[in-house]
Amino acid sequence: MRIAPLSPAGRRPDRRAIAETTTVKYELTHLQALEAEAIFIMREVAAEFESPVLLFSGGKDSIVLMRLAEKAFRPGRFPFPVMHIDTGHNFPEVIAFRDRLVQQLGERLIVASVQESIDRGRVQEETGPRASRNRLQTTTLLDAIAEHGFDAAFGGARRDEERARAKERVFSFRDDFGQWDPKSQRPELWALYNGRIRRGEHVRVFPISNWTELDVWQYIAQERLALPEIYFAHEREVFERDGMVYAMHPDVALLDGEVAYRTSVRYRTVGDMTCTGAVRSHAATVTDVVAEIAATRVTERGETRADDRASEAAMEDRKREGYF
Repeated sequence: MRIAPLSPAGRRPDRRAIAETTTVKYELTHLQALEAEAIFIMREVAAEFESPVLLFSGGKDSIVLMRLAEKAFRPGRFPFPVMHIDTGHNFPEVIAFRDRLVQQLGERLIVASVQESIDRGRVQEETGPRASRNRLQTTTLLDAIAEHGFDAAFGGARRDEERARAKERVFSFRDDFGQWDPKSQRPELWALYNGRIRRGEHVRVFPISNWTELDVWQYIAQERLALPEIYFAHEREVFERDGMVYAMHPDVALLDGEVAYRTSVRYRTVGDMTCTGAVRSHAATVTDVVAEIAATRVTERGETRADDRASEAAMEDRKREGYF
């Protein structure tokens, strides 16, 4: 800081002159601006709502949310628990990573089980070669939100993932049935968020809405975040169906003409094994993945999620029912 010199008359200049000589210009980088916005959103939720929860899948986006929560609230504990909706068909590597990370951070983990929803008769197991538990997660999620009385749920959705998610506000309001109506969302001019809700309603909050997949990976590189190993190239037994590459697992039955084989793959997104496809890749490091993502022109959900291919409005239909 440079102190303004004395004037010839021996008097100090006025405050405005001092300010002009001591101003330090500081510009945020792109990632710093995104990080600051996300931290601001998380703190707003902690201040406005009585019982928030952070939805955690074990995927890259929710891992970034965990780091942002650390920056927002450390050295204290998170002012909310972490909740995972377990389909029972998750990648074992992701479940193991989830448990290690939550234990390392010392935070409270709630696991809501789709299998328990099936056992209680809340949902019915799908059958057939293309059966999946992905859609069944909605009922399990809404039941858990009601059971614990959560009024806000953080999610890692981003607007660049899929056209329905591009319609989302940062504060995405759900009615007392947990349903989403894109026409009734509130404006968010000048980053002002209206969190007022009635009893039974809740809000899904997406702090990284404005991030891209490339932003997420660059942030992972900057923060040196650990990820489940399925995000990096590895040898895996797979099969092809409907133009996608799936991992072999005990709950899958091959159709006529389908053959299992081993190849080098990695995953761009984490979900139920029955509907999450892999991409052929040799990107074994974060640097390799950043270069690969920078060159792609297809979103991760568009390339690797079978549930989004059912129809052009598949995601929006699920979201209207209460999906993530």
